[in-house]
Amino acid sequence: MQHKRFKKYKRLIKLLNIYPPYLFSGIRVVDYNEDFTYFKVRLKLTWYNKNLVGTAFGGSLYSMCDPFFMFILLINLGESYIVWDKAASINFVKPGKGTVYAEFFLSQEEIANVKSVVDQEGKKVFTFPCKVVDKNGQLIASLQKDVYVRRKEKI
Repeated sequence: MQHKRFKKYKRLIKLLNIYPPYLFSGIRVVDYNEDFTYFKVRLKLTWYNKNLVGTAFGGSLYSMCDPFFMFILLINLGESYIVWDKAASINFVKPGKGTVYAEFFLSQEEIANVKSVVDQEGKKVFTFPCKVVDKNGQLIASLQKDVYVRRKEKI
């Protein structure tokens, strides 16, 4: 069953690269691992995602980071859980003047902890940090993503 579910998500991740909000923002998933606990995303600076001063539009920097912690938890927790992005904050540190990257990773231990906490408490909001860096590893933006997780009610 796990194999079928992962196969479905593998197709979904490939489709994400042609999803219009990502496609037309220059955002692309460039790497992920087999158990969907790691994603690497790229934002290539182009004429259509530059702001008025010629650097990466802040909305595109945020968009490249939007769904991935939710994806990691949705995929790995399975269908017994509801997972939603609840809130986010972004701190722009330096102008994005070229291609930038963001990486998202939750270990199996972190995922097991989320599951354990939610199983005990019923629901919880978890906060995960993320960094957007340029090709030299210089920090461009830092984010905090709040993800709401709860068990589905038995019907």
